[in-house]
Amino acid sequence: MQTRSKRYKKAAEMIPAGKAFSLEEAAEIVRKLPGTKFNQTVTLSFRMGVDPKKGDQMIRGTCPLPHGSGKTVRVAVFAVGSAADAAKTAGADLVGYEDLIAKVKEGVMDFDVAIATPAAMNEVRKLGKQLGPRGLMPNPRTGTVTDDTAAAVKAVKAGRVDFKLDKNGNIATSIGKVAFDTSAIAENGAALIDAIVRAKPATARGRYVHSITMAATMSPALRIDVTKYVKL
Repeated sequence: MQTRSKRYKKAAEMIPAGKAFSLEEAAEIVRKLPGTKFNQTVTLSFRMGVDPKKGDQMIRGTCPLPHGSGKTVRVAVFAVGSAADAAKTAGADLVGYEDLIAKVKEGVMDFDVAIATPAAMNEVRKLGKQLGPRGLMPNPRTGTVTDDTAAAVKAVKAGRVDFKLDKNGNIATSIGKVAFDTSAIAENGAALIDAIVRAKPATARGRYVHSITMAATMSPALRIDVTKYVKL
């Protein structure tokens, strides 16, 4: 069993037991908890009321965070011609097609998000073994398969985040950094909750969101009052 640090235990003592918080209250507490030597990421975690084994109940999408994610995102774009030029101008870190595909096949994947044009996907799909396990395969539903590569690169660089239901029926997505203002964390959190609510599958029945928690990387989680943000 993992031993909790003194800092973690002190942080846990600062959180009122059994209370559910608003996003603003939780963000305020998260920012005041004993810190670390690095700028921790703040994450919202959801326990969803859907069956992850059923394909028609998959929850997946993107959410532009109004205050950005606070993370430097490295973007690779699979494209040629004008789409490749537009991606470079927009600030993509890696742009290419056959050469980039060859690098990925060799295991070189020093990027966080992959974008591809529909035409490029004919070959990019063959990189399933490399991109799939890391969640990097471009997908139309997340806006990463598009001819408008410039817009896609700018959206990702500005702090758009992806969310996806995992095999246990949970979703966990970062909404910023501890160094953000309380209001920025709360507004980013509200935007993510809204996006997940709007992504509700048509086949979902019963309670859609069972619980939400907010936590910094190395700190205990705070329970969010779901009723403030989700119609049960």
